[in-house]
Amino acid sequence: MSAPFNVPGLGGALIRGMTIRGMRIDGARIALTALVGLGCGFGLSRLGAPAPYMLGSLFGAWGLGALVPQAQTYLGTPRWFHKFIVLGLSTLIGGALSIEVLRQALGWWPTVLAMMASTLIATLLALIYLRGIRQQPMAQALLSALPGGQADIVAVAHEYTDRDHLVALVHLCRVVSVFVSMPLLLAFVSGPQGVQDSYLAQANLPSLFDQSWQVPFHLITVGLVGFLIGRALKIPMPHLLGPLILSMALHLAGVIDIPRLGEFVLVAQLFIAGSIGARLSRVPLREVAVGLADGVVTAILLIGSYILVAFLCSQILGIDLMEMILAFIPGGLYEVTLLALIFGFDAALAFIAFHHTLRILLIFFSLPWLMDWAKRFYSNSHKS
Repeated sequence: MSAPFNVPGLGGALIRGMTIRGMRIDGARIALTALVGLGCGFGLSRLGAPAPYMLGSLFGAWGLGALVPQAQTYLGTPRWFHKFIVLGLSTLIGGALSIEVLRQALGWWPTVLAMMASTLIATLLALIYLRGIRQQPMAQALLSALPGGQADIVAVAHEYTDRDHLVALVHLCRVVSVFVSMPLLLAFVSGPQGVQDSYLAQANLPSLFDQSWQVPFHLITVGLVGFLIGRALKIPMPHLLGPLILSMALHLAGVIDIPRLGEFVLVAQLFIAGSIGARLSRVPLREVAVGLADGVVTAILLIGSYILVAFLCSQILGIDLMEMILAFIPGGLYEVTLLALIFGFDAALAFIAFHHTLRILLIFFSLPWLMDWAKRFYSNSHKS
């Protein structure tokens, strides 16, 4: 069985989207997802909810798709469009990594070590639950327990297990849990003032309409060229690291200066969250109730482990608690970066992105060794 949430390459996604029927469906998906996200987001903003457009898009797409199955075809984010959003976010992250930030990174070794330790602890706890208690096959349990690299892990899961759809479901639960819990945690930790500050931070982001034509041109060009260079050089996760590295180099050299555009941040909220909500609406809950329960328990174990270590680091090192949690929380790199922008932690963006990049690279480079170990474990257990 193939992975239902597999993300293809940008080229393949563009080719599939170039048919007349594909363009019509993609256009309808973009329009409906945006309309649902804007409508529900506006309603939540009137209620003073944290991250209203992100949560509105997620729950709006989820609810509409679940209540009206016919709408599922026209909900979500086309893969090629999602890729462009990721390229843009990666470009913005690279622009936040200045010379001063790189100097500061040398002093971040205590939190980096803590992040690595919490990654090991969280993975082991999830593995103990999935393998030891739920008795899942080792490959499936290990792939489900890894706290990050959702698209990459799901993409390779088909090679190691015939239950890759359950692996995808566990990772989907983790990302959804991060998206839902972080705004609520912001409201709990920072109170109503913290939520209002996040509203103000979004309102004060530079507008696209105040920029010269060069800004959107640089954003698109750096993202695409960075991706192509990353793929040509076989850099891990080229859609993330390619634009990030190229953007960082060009910003450090003073060649470009791309601000965090308010319109782009809004679009990213609508379609990243809307994509997750649309995928949730397609999950047949009756058929995968057990897998969903495993996903929720795994998400709690992973998120709880990181929050506990983040809290200890915040108390010992005197770092803002929400900044520390955002740097540790096991969501995707671009999802958590988006949360940081929404919450107004613009000054801490580089700190947050730096820790997530290291965590994802740690998981990515460990994956071949871990799966080789899982294969040997499976072979030895069957021999005995």
